[in-house]
Amino acid sequence: MTEFQRFFSQFMYTGEAIAALVSIIYFNRVQKLHWKLFALYLIAIFLCESSVKWTEKELRIDRVIFYNYFVMPLQFIFFYWLYAIKSLKKTKLFYIFSLLYFAAFIPQALFFEGNKIVYSLNYTLGCLFLMILVVMEYYQQVNSTEILKFSTNKMFYINLGITLFYIGTLPFFTFMSLLWEYRDIWDLYFAYFQVSGTVMYLLFASSFIWGKQN
Repeated sequence: MTEFQRFFSQFMYTGEAIAALVSIIYFNRVQKLHWKLFALYLIAIFLCESSVKWTEKELRIDRVIFYNYFVMPLQFIFFYWLYAIKSLKKTKLFYIFSLLYFAAFIPQALFFEGNKIVYSLNYTLGCLFLMILVVMEYYQQVNSTEILKFSTNKMFYINLGITLFYIGTLPFFTFMSLLWEYRDIWDLYFAYFQVSGTVMYLLFASSFIWGKQN
C-alpha cells in the first residue's frame, strides 16, 4: 500500500466509528424498531471492521471469506430490507432481490476467481439492485407531501449516503482490474471510495441527529 493509499484508508474507518458512537448515544431515543436495528447494524459494521483492522492475525481472520460471505451480504440484505419493506412497502421486491443476490454466488464460485475481497459478480449485482431501490426512494421522496421537510427525513440522509458510496464506486469495483493499469486514475478513485464511504457514515449519523423522531 502506497503512502497515498495508506493516508486515505483511515478515512472510512473514522466515519464508521463516528456513526457507531452516534448510534449508541441515540439508541434509546429512537422509537421504531427498524431504526434501532439500523443503529445495531452500524455498530456491527464498526466491530467487523475493527476485528479485521486490529485482530486479524490473532483471530486468524480470512479477509476474503469474511467480507465476501458475511460483511457484504449483511450490508446488502439489511439495506434491501430497510428500503423495500420498511420504506417502500414492497415486500416481494425484498425477497426477489435477496434471492437473486444469493444466487449470484453460484456462478461466482464456478467461473470467477475466489481470491478477491469485493470485486465479484454478486457485489456488482448487489449494487445494481440497491441502485434500483435508491431511485425508487428518490421518486417516493420527491412525490411526497413531506418533500419540504426533507431535512427531517431519515431516509433522505441514508439515500444520499448510499448514492455517493455504493452507486458512486460501482464502476471502481466493476472495472478494478482494468483501472489498475492506470495507477493515477486508480489512486484517485480509491481516494473517492474512502472519502465517499466516510461521508456516507457521517450522513448515517446525521439521520439520527437531525432525522424526525416520531
